[in-house]
Parts: sequence; C-alpha cells; structure tokens
Amino acid sequence: MFRLALRIVLSVLAAAPAYAGTTVRLLETYPPEGDIEVAPNQNVYLRIAYATDSPTRIWVRPYLHGQPAPAGSSPSPSYSGRGELLGWFFLMQDAGEVDEVRVTAGDGSVDGTRPIATWPLHVRARRAASAPAPEPEWVATLRAQARAAAREARVAAASAPRSASSLGDAVLLGGFFLAVPVLGIFGLLAPLWGLWRWRGGWRLAAAIPAVAMGFVVLRILVDTARDPTAHNLWPFEILMVGGVSSLVILALIVARRVIGAR
Repeated sequence: MFRLALRIVLSVLAAAPAYAGTTVRLLETYPPEGDIEVAPNQNVYLRIAYATDSPTRIWVRPYLHGQPAPAGSSPSPSYSGRGELLGWFFLMQDAGEVDEVRVTAGDGSVDGTRPIATWPLHVRARRAASAPAPEPEWVATLRAQARAAAREARVAAASAPRSASSLGDAVLLGGFFLAVPVLGIFGLLAPLWGLWRWRGGWRLAAAIPAVAMGFVVLRILVDTARDPTAHNLWPFEILMVGGVSSLVILALIVARRVIGAR
C-alpha cells in the first residue's frame, strides 16, 4: 500500500510541471455552440482565454466516444502570460462527428504534455450542410495574431543554429514539398500520355488513374473556390492520389515491356 501511494505521489509530481499554472476557458465558438453542423473540411473555431505562468504550448483536439476523431486541428505556438488564442479543427469525413474537445498543454513530448480541460461540443459533418453565417470579428483578429506568431517563430527558428536533426527535418520537409508537384504533374500527365499512345485494354487501364486524378484536382478547385477553408490538407490529397496514379502507369509500362506490347 505504501509503495502504491508513493508511486501515485511521484507520478503526480512528475506530471505537474507540464500543466501547473496553465488554465484555459472556452469563451465562444464559431459556428455557435449547440448542434453544430458543418461541411467536411470546414473549420470549427474556438475562442479560448488562457493564463500560464511559464511559456507553454496549448493544443485543442476533437474527440468522439473517448477516442481522437478523424480530424485536422490547429498547431500551437508558445504562449506566455494571459490572453486569448484561436483553436480550430475540421472533420475530414462526411458523417464525421465530435462529442467533446480536449485541451492539452506542455512541450509536445509524451511525458511533458498533459490534459488540462475537456469541453462537451457536438459537431457533425454533412456534405449538405448549409452555408455558415459570416465569421465574427474575433475569428479574423485571433487568426491574424496566430499567423503573426507563426511568422515570428519561423524567423526565430531560421536565425537559430541548425543541429543535425533539424537539418534532416528541413531536408524531409523540402522533399515533401518537391514531391507534391512532381507526383501531381506526373500522376496527371502520364495517364493522359497512355490514353493518347495506347489502344484497347491498355487505354482503358490508363483511363482509370486519369479519371481519378482529374476528379481529385477538380474537386479541390471547386470546393476551395466555394470555401477557402476547404481541403486544408490538399497537398496530402495530391501526394496520395498522384503517387497511386504514378505507380499504376509505371506498372502498366513495365507490363507492356514484359509482354512486348506495341
């Protein structure tokens, strides 16, 4: 019993620095609280008051039935003192749902980040959801503050000495942003080339990735023109579909060479 009590006390003491002195309070949401219904990839914004006695990061993430919901959520700069922050998330799937929002604070590591608040919030994603009302002023104000903080963080990171790990991260990030246009262009043009050069079943096989790639690109353009917040993760969509399209065409090219198709 003594060992169990000692273990509990030590675990509490170890966890305390991650969130001690950090408090948050939900002020309002957009769309307003209640039964919120939004289109997939449309942001739900939370206006949050915070107070912290030391620099910390604060994350806002949606949950459903106690598990993380399939959604994207806002990153976190470092916060100090008192103020307001803008949290946001979007559901990536039609018929997606959220029943609560959990707030964590810390340094982003597993041991250094702990939950500090849980708020009930019911959100459903529907493709047929009606257009939202105009954004309140606080959304634009806090969004501008978040962008300014992100710019300051990028400037500070660029001026700081680069370690081997940070250099590797930069190379991976640069490779990702290079892969997106390369796979996007190749995944779109290669099937079109197959449609033009091949005949019979080969042409039909090339048409499948061509239609898939064209549908994804057209959907992104149409949805973004209607709602700029739609498809926040469009580079990943291009990367995934373009990669699959490229693999299909390359496999068809190899198959044609193996069997000697003209």
